[in-house]
Amino acid sequence: MDDNLKKEIRKIALQNAFEHDGKTKDKAVLSKSLGTIPELKNNVKEAIPEIASIVSQVNGMSIEEQKTEIQNNFPEILNVKETVKEERVGLPPLDGAEHGKVVTRFTPAPNGYPHIGHAKAAIISEEYTKMYGGKIVLRFDDTNPEDTRLEYWAAIKVGLDWLGIKFDHEKNTSDDIELLYDKCMEMIKKNHAYVCTCKRDTISKNRKEMVSCECSAGDLEQNEDRWKKMFDKYKPGEAIVRLRGDMESKNTVMRDPVLFRINDARHPRLEEKYRVWPSYDFAVAVEDYTDNITHALRSKEYELRNELYHAILDALEMQHPKMLEFSRLEFKGMPVAKRVLRPLIDQGKVSSYDDPRLPTLEALKRRGITPEAIRKFTLSLSLTKADTLAPFDSLEAFNRKIVDENSIRLFMVKDPKTLKISNLPNSTVELPNHPSNKMGTRKVTIEDSVFLSSEDVKDLKVGDQLRLMGLGNVKITSINSEIDAEFTGDDHDVNFMKLQWVSKKNAHELKILIPQQLFVNDKFNEESLEEIHVYTEPHYLELNNDEEIQFVRFGYCRKDSSKQAIFTHK
Repeated sequence: MDDNLKKEIRKIALQNAFEHDGKTKDKAVLSKSLGTIPELKNNVKEAIPEIASIVSQVNGMSIEEQKTEIQNNFPEILNVKETVKEERVGLPPLDGAEHGKVVTRFTPAPNGYPHIGHAKAAIISEEYTKMYGGKIVLRFDDTNPEDTRLEYWAAIKVGLDWLGIKFDHEKNTSDDIELLYDKCMEMIKKNHAYVCTCKRDTISKNRKEMVSCECSAGDLEQNEDRWKKMFDKYKPGEAIVRLRGDMESKNTVMRDPVLFRINDARHPRLEEKYRVWPSYDFAVAVEDYTDNITHALRSKEYELRNELYHAILDALEMQHPKMLEFSRLEFKGMPVAKRVLRPLIDQGKVSSYDDPRLPTLEALKRRGITPEAIRKFTLSLSLTKADTLAPFDSLEAFNRKIVDENSIRLFMVKDPKTLKISNLPNSTVELPNHPSNKMGTRKVTIEDSVFLSSEDVKDLKVGDQLRLMGLGNVKITSINSEIDAEFTGDDHDVNFMKLQWVSKKNAHELKILIPQQLFVNDKFNEESLEEIHVYTEPHYLELNNDEEIQFVRFGYCRKDSSKQAIFTHK
């Protein structure tokens, strides 16, 4: 392989390691390399072993060594890192935007719990209003009474409040149901819409064959009469309002789509007051105009529906907002679709919507992910239509930088082995709560025994010496069911193995839940929630629930209760 290509790959590996606490991965480097070095696409087989070799070399370096090489050979990595703004990173200017006049909206359907994809949409819309000194509207799209629940309204509000998103106006689409009826009648009178009573199979067949149905030839009197009957005569499925689109259009969305249909399901807010409901396409177009939206942002799955959106506004002679699409966001192995998540809960495979394996906001919060990390992560992705299937560790990297400075350090041991120490000079020891921040200290009471992790002492021999972090040095004198040792002083300048420990006298037993990837190769991972039992310091009990902790040499965890913590990330 060309030396220049190797140099570019090494630069990518070093940059990725620099952004992820000194460690990189083959797949991450390969993906980035293929995206930035076009020549590699025709020579992937040769590139893979070379990338593996470079990644191994980079991971074998200390962080200081990595930084030195970056400074000497690739200083632009540091320059980019320093000059990138944390706020509104990557958001392009809005077309036709005037400062003080931009109005955006976020339109969640109250048919499920909010997830990372909702967070992205809401954050981007809010960030643009900040950028232009504008306003943002929260509008619940509640026009499908079958799927909506008051529980979901509340969950969305709680999630948005947690993210810190502030709205200038809040409403429901159903607040304007009478207005939407008026606009439908206007469409019918202008001959832009008609009422169709064909059976569903016939409609589907006609759309497939690009043939108009007989109902489309009906006159105004027929359509007005049928429209009135939708409110009290027709049963669900017997009549729908359709746009006069183009049955020969290559965009199937435009083949006389549905604008209104009958649904007798009880609405959570309006109960049984209405039975004729607008389609999302009709409601969103009229409501955007009504709410004076200047820039409508939504995920690219709606891109083909833009033609319909504009056709409805044209038919009603309404001004068009600017449309902007972006990719949906979900994590690898953590699908956001309700059709996937609901069965998992119904079948008891996950406990609820706050199960820490899920991508819902409730789950991310319970896992210990901060709103600030979600915002920074979302904005780091920029505004693109390219599918965004992000690795979860990308979000973890942002979160780690935020929680590290305020996370108390506690010792924790697994599968404990007792170490009995003779000649201990003191019965208490004072430990720092954080290695660099001024977070105070805590006192730990010790008699003559401490717990060590079995894994740490499995190869221990008589005569070996250890340094117990924050306590002092000991020499092993015998190894039986317990390990005996004698205290030898507190000299810091030693090359002994350094171990964390927990006082046996007051060790607190704790369960830690460790979320793993929920789906592997599109199959539910039965091993996706690991449970371990450990012992930690009694100081854990003094912490508030929701506090973030770094268990030394294990990782960050959020205190869930006095008896349980949830692993956040390394």
